[in-house]
Amino acid sequence: MKDGRNCLLLLLIMVFGLSGLTQAEEVLRFPGDPPDHKVVYQFNTADEATQKAILFSVGAMVRKWGDNISIVVVGIGPGLHILAKNPGRPVSEETRQRVSSLAQYGVEFHACGNTMKALKWTEKDMLPFAKIVEVGASDLMELQEQGYAYISW
Repeated sequence: MKDGRNCLLLLLIMVFGLSGLTQAEEVLRFPGDPPDHKVVYQFNTADEATQKAILFSVGAMVRKWGDNISIVVVGIGPGLHILAKNPGRPVSEETRQRVSSLAQYGVEFHACGNTMKALKWTEKDMLPFAKIVEVGASDLMELQEQGYAYISW
């Protein structure tokens, strides 16, 4: 009987020990922990196919890294229209929905203040989650200086 208990104990140690090893390999993240990955996308086009490709890439990064990534999309020039309540250029409903959905998943969208001035837009013309930055190009540079990987199409 004692041998049976020892075998059971050994089996339990092996099972829980191995499962513990698997869990130990996964890094636990707590709310507020800084992400290990940071990326900034330049969004400067009115071309719908390019817009969809960029937004698909952003979504793929969210799916792959979850809350272990900080993603910023900087809207400049013709790309800024995806962040407007009433875009001055055509923006498909699918694109508008993807942008709003990604914002709900924590993706930051920065709006170029220079482009807004040229269009005579103010903060009230922008979607509520859009963060206005003075100069979009400068924002791209500053984010790279903070360790963000730069992605451009």
